[in-house]
Amino acid sequence: MASCGSKNKQAKVLEQPKAEVAQGTQVQTPVTDQENKVAVKPGADVAKKKSEAIKEAIKKEFRANLPEPPREFRAAWVATVANINWPSKNNLSTEQQKQEAIALLDLLKQNNFNAVIFQVRPSADALYKSNYEPWSYFLTGSIGKAPSPYYDPLEFWVEEAHKRGLELHVWLNPYRAHHSNGGQVTSESMVNKASDYVVRLRNGMYWFDPANQKTQDHASNVVMDIVKRYDIDGVHFDDYFYPYASYNGGGDFPDDATWSAYRRSGGNLSRSDWRRDNVNKFIKRIYTQIKAEKPAVKFGLSPFGIWKPGYPAGVTGSSQYDELYADAKLWLNEGWIDYFTPQLYWPINPPKQSFTALLKWWESENTHKRHLWPGLNTVAVSTSNRVQEIKNQIEVTREVIPNSTGAVHWSIAGLTKNPSMLKALHEGPYSQPALVPASPWLAHNPILKPTLLLTKQTSSVFAKWLHKQPEQVFKWVAYARYGNTWDVEIFDAPQTEFSFPKTKNGQKLNAIAIKPVDRLGNEGDYIAEEVTE
Repeated sequence: MASCGSKNKQAKVLEQPKAEVAQGTQVQTPVTDQENKVAVKPGADVAKKKSEAIKEAIKKEFRANLPEPPREFRAAWVATVANINWPSKNNLSTEQQKQEAIALLDLLKQNNFNAVIFQVRPSADALYKSNYEPWSYFLTGSIGKAPSPYYDPLEFWVEEAHKRGLELHVWLNPYRAHHSNGGQVTSESMVNKASDYVVRLRNGMYWFDPANQKTQDHASNVVMDIVKRYDIDGVHFDDYFYPYASYNGGGDFPDDATWSAYRRSGGNLSRSDWRRDNVNKFIKRIYTQIKAEKPAVKFGLSPFGIWKPGYPAGVTGSSQYDELYADAKLWLNEGWIDYFTPQLYWPINPPKQSFTALLKWWESENTHKRHLWPGLNTVAVSTSNRVQEIKNQIEVTREVIPNSTGAVHWSIAGLTKNPSMLKALHEGPYSQPALVPASPWLAHNPILKPTLLLTKQTSSVFAKWLHKQPEQVFKWVAYARYGNTWDVEIFDAPQTEFSFPKTKNGQKLNAIAIKPVDRLGNEGDYIAEEVTE
């Protein structure tokens, strides 16, 4: 490969534009070489200067015409609660669990998804080696029982997702302490270990009291333990804050003890505002703590799709503001999140809960221009043609939010159990790979420019690219110009070589460029080479 470097006569390295002329440097008035329309300086070697000027012109043309790579967040939720998605049963062997995980990740990769949202804390339990909570019943069939042979599922999922160029976001339920499908409550359960700040609901579930300082501290410790120890790309909360009223038989949430303590301390908020304030403080705290520890880890939320009935006008349904005490509009307004995924699980057409109307309303509240990637009900959206409806919703999202498009599919079962859905997405809106949209408000280090080596072969040009700091790179964008048309390819970081055909659609290959992309979707500068005869 050494022979393919800058001395290779078959490829001309197109260097990046020079910085401004140094202060004090004398600049002579240029004259023009009429044949090639390039400027040369009087007294200089005309042939040499003409060559440099031609390369400069090509370099500027590259910078002006390299197309933007496609960008779209494409994710699916993988639910572990009640063994909805993974593992399929709570008595599988370690090897069976790994095989199922790999099958799901392969499915996402092969169908041009770029992220997975993996539930690691369904109900105050852990699908990872936790320092604060017991192993999950849904993993091994017994609360507190580790996998045998031992492995750390989250560590495995992170590693396997990244091998495939997929972001992995950990999904946690902040306040649910025990699910009614989670087996018998044992001495290992947080229900017993945190009995002074956990309450029982009438449907058999247990819930942390969001007003209790111990709840907030414990949940914060759980989140930050994961952020510190695992190489994750995001932290994700869903819509369960104070529980839905139906979980408690329509009755009010049993928080008399903390409410009375608040009133005795001089608190003057109404009970509803006090509950919302408890959640607001927690959301802001989690966002602040994540950014202090690892600024590049994104914080996302997927609240119930309706803030309040009447917002926007004509919308009816449950009010998360009044029932779940979740002021999701405030969190979006304040920018306490990096991406916002309202669960817009309704079709486009019915005006009372219109997907389009709700998406537009949430975008109107997106004052900090965070990512707005709606949740789609890929499993069971209520329509006569579910596949077409989901495709239409993806197109609507692209139209409403063109600068940072994306969607999260509820759930991966909508893909695994519906081959026609998967086929339609792969042949339609997800026919080509896409980068995750960048998050410009998150700090990042400048990405070094790669080097590019080309070797001509019989019917192709072999490209090899290298980077001095490969840990900076999560994706590569490769460009190949045939005639005047650029082709764009997206490769995962481990791939550093590719053979480009010399001709395509009757056009000759005349240039190749490579650009690195980091974990946050930020693009580095490109390196390019002209391909000549």
